[in-house]
Amino acid sequence: MLFDGTGAEYEAKIAAASSDGVTVSILKRIASNSESPISITVAQGFLKEKKMDDLIRALTELGITRWVPFFAERSVPRPSGHRLSARADRWQTIAREALKQCRRSRLPEIVVAGSMDDVITLSAESELKVAFWEKAVDSIPVSFNRKSGSSGSHVFILLGPEGGFSDAEIQVATAAGFKVVSLGPRILRAETATIAACSLIQYLLGDLGLDRDGITLSP
Repeated sequence: MLFDGTGAEYEAKIAAASSDGVTVSILKRIASNSESPISITVAQGFLKEKKMDDLIRALTELGITRWVPFFAERSVPRPSGHRLSARADRWQTIAREALKQCRRSRLPEIVVAGSMDDVITLSAESELKVAFWEKAVDSIPVSFNRKSGSSGSHVFILLGPEGGFSDAEIQVATAAGFKVVSLGPRILRAETATIAACSLIQYLLGDLGLDRDGITLSP
């Protein structure tokens, strides 16, 4: 089985193999069923070094469509120039490896944004925008499910760095149409919060909480 990273899978037969490589014959193209029915963008305030590597691996496995690392007010690491480009290349490599491991067919797009303003611009066309914040009072309501949008809906998730978002950043997000919600009464590590948020959105709107007929599973 082969994939091209853009959503297609192929059944192939090995025609020749040598130390220089492998030649295959494509037998047929197969429609992939491993992609989420919704498009998920995760905008993440920069975390410390290795945490970002671990996150792109986990988020690729969880089925996100686009990852947007950005410099929040409280982001400690602020790589720039060649170093930032090298990090982005490494994330692409990690995402590609994760894609093979979890049998996805589409490689997530990685867009490195400069600031919160850039993130707000990128979120403009999204149908549903959610910011997770430890100071938020409201949680995602039970009625928040796939009925909120079509199967092709685009969800934009916003999460902060280790120190969280500032009040000013949350005001900017709210003004841009983000629903600000909590992940519960416990203070989660930044990387834990991101994985939990993505899993929750996939359960409520994507394919983690649905059976093969697209019906929500009962507890």
